[in-house]
Amino acid sequence: MKTEIVWQSDMKFSGQFADGQEIIINSSESNDVGVSPMKLLLTGVAGCTGIDIVSILEKMRLELDNLKIVVEGIRAEDHPRRYTKITLKYFLAGKNLTEDKVKRAIELSLKKYCSASNSLNAEINYNFEIM
Repeated sequence: MKTEIVWQSDMKFSGQFADGQEIIINSSESNDVGVSPMKLLLTGVAGCTGIDIVSILEKMRLELDNLKIVVEGIRAEDHPRRYTKITLKYFLAGKNLTEDKVKRAIELSLKKYCSASNSLNAEINYNFEIM
């Protein structure tokens, strides 16, 4: 994987990935366009585990109709202000979803497959609700 960013102005950067996709990155204090790096990091964890869960539940031959993930991060007070705790709340809907299988899918994602969450030095907790 390769990406590059180019400074635009103030605290704004444009990022481009090797496949041509682009993103605007900006300071969290900015009211201008763009997303802060820490928001991207938190969103990346949610996206990574979401992709895993969809795949795992498909392999379990369960029908998933809807998945929403709400992720909240708590950052350290002192620099480097890393995430110290991340909580993921999963809301799932589908046929034949059981608590045991959903819990297994989430734990497989967070403990084995999700590269994003496993790249962080943060306490990661979760809960879920089957709708």
